Amino acid sequence: MATPLLGAEGLHLEYPTQVVFDSLSAGIEEGDRIGIVGRNGEGKSSLLGMLSGQIEPQAGRVTRRGGVRFGVLGQSDDLDPEATVGYSIVGDAPEHEWASDARIRDVIGGLVADISRDAVIGRLSGGQRRRVALAALLVGDWELIALDEPTNHLDVEGIAWLAEHMKRRWAKNSGGLLVITHDRWFLDEVCTETWEVHDGTVEPFEGGYAAYVLQRVERDRMASAAESKRQNLMRKELAWLRRGAPARTSKPKFRIDAANELIADVPPMRNPIELQRVAVARLGKQVVDLEDVSVTFGDRTVLDGVTWRIAPGERTGILGANGAGKSTLLGLICGTLEPTEGRVKRGKTVQVGILDQQGSQLADIGGDRVREVLARTKATFQIDGKDLTPAQLLERLGFAREHLSARVDDLSGGQKRRLQLLMLLLSEPNLLALDEPTNDVDADMLAALEDLLDSWPGTLIVVSHDRYLLERVTDQQYAILDGELRHVPGGVDEYVRLRSAQEQLAGTASLTSAPAAGGKAASSSGLSGAERRAVQKEIGAIERRLEKLSESIDRIHQRLADHDQSDYEGLKGHTDELREAEDQVARLEERWLELSESII
Repeated sequence: MATPLLGAEGLHLEYPTQVVFDSLSAGIEEGDRIGIVGRNGEGKSSLLGMLSGQIEPQAGRVTRRGGVRFGVLGQSDDLDPEATVGYSIVGDAPEHEWASDARIRDVIGGLVADISRDAVIGRLSGGQRRRVALAALLVGDWELIALDEPTNHLDVEGIAWLAEHMKRRWAKNSGGLLVITHDRWFLDEVCTETWEVHDGTVEPFEGGYAAYVLQRVERDRMASAAESKRQNLMRKELAWLRRGAPARTSKPKFRIDAANELIADVPPMRNPIELQRVAVARLGKQVVDLEDVSVTFGDRTVLDGVTWRIAPGERTGILGANGAGKSTLLGLICGTLEPTEGRVKRGKTVQVGILDQQGSQLADIGGDRVREVLARTKATFQIDGKDLTPAQLLERLGFAREHLSARVDDLSGGQKRRLQLLMLLLSEPNLLALDEPTNDVDADMLAALEDLLDSWPGTLIVVSHDRYLLERVTDQQYAILDGELRHVPGGVDEYVRLRSAQEQLAGTASLTSAPAAGGKAASSSGLSGAERRAVQKEIGAIERRLEKLSESIDRIHQRLADHDQSDYEGLKGHTDELREAEDQVARLEERWLELSESII
């Protein structure tokens, strides 16, 4: 029988304008890994605050098993702005003590390797400070951990590291985790149970995000007709999880037969040939061509010799570490940034729309009411063959009608993001660039956004650390690695492997560049000098072959764009050729990784 870690009974919490929870009871046991989901404003952080003791309920009580150590990461931190990064994480412990602890080394390497230990907290960016706070928590010895939006400010590799850390942190059936996050991949990867906070209640579901979606579809199917819109949307989400990402749904708790029955009549997410046909009609054959483009800021080269022909109807995700140059690449595509070298050519009919991180669409309308803003837009917008008014479209994005009278400046971060997206869509761009579109957005809103993008007939470029969103709305992914743009046929998983190998090679280079005691470079791989040279020669040959294949893939993409879109047989031939080239790239990259690991 599982051992309880924490129990809550009869909790009541209200604010002057809202009863958040009334007579709420919940429990956490050893081995629980609980993801907390729900719409923004429903009380997720308030729930975490009551369970962790940071918020005092007006009634009820929270009890912990005696001696349980409970670590909490809230949305703000209590770091001393005058302290150094090193002191904030490990205190004044001497280096030989914390450096000999494998877990502390792993946490520091996974979260703050790029931040100097001597840096002062008050001089860090918000994202750096957030990572220091998370590292300071994770080096501690806790039996129960609560994390409120821990993936904010983490890149794809950081999120993957955190997921792996949380899975390995405790032995099976020990320790407990509560996590609020909008990162659906993280929920699926880590959590064994999901709590949905809605209408003043906490409803538990077995399993991670995929299993939660199935059970919610079943619940909504049996609920009133008022839930029909949410039901249909989540059925579409479930269909993608089953058809497009089967690995997510292979856990024993996910009931495959029930899922297949529920999605039997759900059509595919997108019709790529039809979307490309419409995109060509709207865009012509040329969208944006980047030709040997480089961008330098001061002494730092961010992008180096990038060549990329973006085709009409292309749906591409851009991957890269923080600071790798993703937003710089978007700036080149959208024309807000000029290259230091090379040139960018845009088709004459290209109309660019960009969802940036600064909310530029809302900059000059802060004092306007939402309904006034909508009144100035076009009358209707077509989605899936149906004409929707701007108000209906905003409602479809999860915006309550009562907020139509609110001033833009008074909206929450998530509401502003919805309005920003709506204004972008209503401007009718044919090239849509989304820069971190998941910021301030809950899971329901993300599902609604993905639903809209499924039928959007244009070229789509997405920069995001949300791998679920990237896999859901784009058909291919590129990565920025050491200033170069590289196609990754294996998607996010391949990118994470490449980044890991890249970091290992960098570590090897730093080790072998220092002379050993006898004056010769040290090697830990066990290879002789001749064997090492042979491996490095093969690595070089593979890299040259990959470069040629990348150029070949670009040419095939161009032929696809230039080809008569009504000639389906010809299109299929080009598509088969593209798939074969991408398969070759995948095989070569696997061999590159194998060889790279052999010389470490």
